[in-house]
Amino acid sequence: MLFRSYGIDLDEHAKAHITMTLTAPGCPAAGVLPGQVGDAARRVEGVSDVQVELTFDPPWDQHMMPEYVKLELGLL
Repeated sequence: MLFRSYGIDLDEHAKAHITMTLTAPGCPAAGVLPGQVGDAARRVEGVSDVQVELTFDPPWDQHMMPEYVKLELGLL
């Protein structure tokens, strides 16, 4: 299961807005992973609240994976 953050913004009230995607809209982690991302962000000192938004635009593809992930998966 892979995800990618398209952006993390922090407003003047220390509220974080995270825009992220998953490998596919039908990803089995779609119901769990955004909550885990939000929970992790809430543990960051100074963050007052978190909103996680899933998007599939642009669609995820293998080229978005970091080199170390490609290496780990044997894609290099």
